Amino acid sequence: MLEILAVAAEAAHGAEEHAEAAAFGIGVLTPGFFVALAMLVVFAIMLKARVPALIAGMLDTRIAEIRKQLDEAARLRAEAEALKAEYEKKAAEADAEIATFMAAAERQAGEIVDKAKADAAALIDRHKAMAAAKIAGAERTAIAEIREKAATAATDAARQLITERHDASADKALVDNAIAGI
Repeated sequence: MLEILAVAAEAAHGAEEHAEAAAFGIGVLTPGFFVALAMLVVFAIMLKARVPALIAGMLDTRIAEIRKQLDEAARLRAEAEALKAEYEKKAAEADAEIATFMAAAERQAGEIVDKAKADAAALIDRHKAMAAAKIAGAERTAIAEIREKAATAATDAARQLITERHDASADKALVDNAIAGI
């Protein structure tokens, strides 16, 4: 519309020049006059046909479409913000659940370590008891072997002493005493 007004103003300017020329004796029916007259007729037809109202109606329709798109965008943004808040809430819940799982895992790990320490201590005690039993058994075996060797050595020594110190007369006296004791 502004372009049309600019063209009309230019034509009017041309008409002023034409009017000045007519005042100096130049004819009124020049091409500039007809251009100005045609422009005035075009403006009159446009006003009669309500072209500005049609243009305003088209602009109003376009404005309504843009408002509708903006409302849709605002609705979508609200939905997106709601989804974002929901996911942030879920993420916070997941973080809390992870923290709970981590605490439970650390507690279980501590229990496992404590049980392993107790089991290791019990195993060490059992091994100590088994070692003490083996040592005691070895001591008993060694004492029995020493007693056996001592008995054997005493028997051998007694036999040797008896053979060295006893003769046939001493044997006869011993046999007589044994028979008398019966």
